[in-house]
Amino acid sequence: MNQRDRLCAALDFPSWSAAEPFARSVAPEVGLLKVGLELFAAEGPAAVRAAAALGRPVFLDLKLHDIPNTVEGAARSAAATGASLLTVHASGGTEMVRAAVRGAGPGLRILAVTILTSLDTEGLALVGLAGPPVDAVIRLARLAVDAGAHGLVCSPLEVAAVRARLGPGPLLVVPGVRPAGAARGDQARVATPQEAVRAGADVLVLGRPLREAADPAAAARAIALSL
Repeated sequence: MNQRDRLCAALDFPSWSAAEPFARSVAPEVGLLKVGLELFAAEGPAAVRAAAALGRPVFLDLKLHDIPNTVEGAARSAAATGASLLTVHASGGTEMVRAAVRGAGPGLRILAVTILTSLDTEGLALVGLAGPPVDAVIRLARLAVDAGAHGLVCSPLEVAAVRARLGPGPLLVVPGVRPAGAARGDQARVATPQEAVRAGADVLVLGRPLREAADPAAAARAIALSL
């Protein structure tokens, strides 16, 4: 894989007019553009179409979590936007993940989110998941892949364990990546881009490390060259 293609730039902006200059700048330097909840809530499917027009596949990060019938319909609608990847929560269960895969059809790959990177051991215990995060991640990852998910979203700290248990098949998309010395922000479980790739990550999601850089395109190039 070309190292540039490992990078996914998160378009975490309140509108397309705010996102567009950043998106145009980084698109030549990354493999994917990510439209998340903030931008999708503001612009809807138009945000996906606008991002795709920049010549990169679009990762639609909606983290769907609802009853299977609702998620199947939402995945079908997401497929119609032209997105290439769509997230659902693995904790929605086997039938929900299967429904997402059915609704997505052949052109949209489903990624199952295991445990949010903002949660640490204490945070997991508060929502009823006792034990280290890696245990919950492995359980949910296996459930999702067995249900037909094409890939998984997990923190860089669990990538190696997921690869060891599930092998090379699932696409592993990894947020919570910070260059050495960068602020963690609200991420609890982080690693550097190099550490994540060595552990087995396929795609690195980069938000603030690019968005807050003086030159986002140069920052993306530097990360790709460091891998």
